[in-house]
Amino acid sequence: MRMQIVAHRGYASAFPENTRAAFTQAARTADWIELDVRPCKTGELVVFHDERLDDLTDGTGRVVATPWGELSELEVLGSGERVPLLDEALAAIPDDVGVQIELKDLGMAQGVIETTADHDNESILISFSPLALYEAAQADPSTDLGFVLHPGLYGDAPELGVETAAHLECKTVHAFHPMGTAPEFIELAHDRGLNVQTGAPDEGPTEAVVERYRDSGVDFFSVDEPPRES
Repeated sequence: MRMQIVAHRGYASAFPENTRAAFTQAARTADWIELDVRPCKTGELVVFHDERLDDLTDGTGRVVATPWGELSELEVLGSGERVPLLDEALAAIPDDVGVQIELKDLGMAQGVIETTADHDNESILISFSPLALYEAAQADPSTDLGFVLHPGLYGDAPELGVETAAHLECKTVHAFHPMGTAPEFIELAHDRGLNVQTGAPDEGPTEAVVERYRDSGVDFFSVDEPPRES
């Protein structure tokens, strides 16, 4: 397949991350949109990356300790955009754009799967946590999964990361640059039936980088800004 572009948090360097406005803008150029989901105090599934509100909003405290009534009033990065519910975020993404949903906590896979069932986007549930992916597989064995390799754990043992992803019957394995572009890593993952996703180097998603990654066999290229000409 051709290499597909993933807008990480809705192109987090270009737009206010994980907001409906970011997803609407990113959908114009991306094949997939990656977003983060965690529960709040009252149980709603909200799209938010950090564990705490302090750095990204005008609020403070932990997301899991904040009720939706308060979360819904917070402004993201001074943009005028609000923290969305998962259902609201998916409604902002056109049906022909895929969605990668990162599970930031345990015990939420069933709710995420039920919410995605109400939308027509192709979806993949991804996580750094094997247990979160296991929960998703138990909730619905047909769910597509992606295992994100933490560089501190798998930097010296990429084979273990690939084998863990394969054991979990994942569709994709996600590795940070430069692990995700190493020929031996890509070959190993492809041999185990896994698609490879990786992020951009320091120079970002230039035309030359996109071409190099495409030629190396990378399947999904996750970036914080739209690819650009060199």
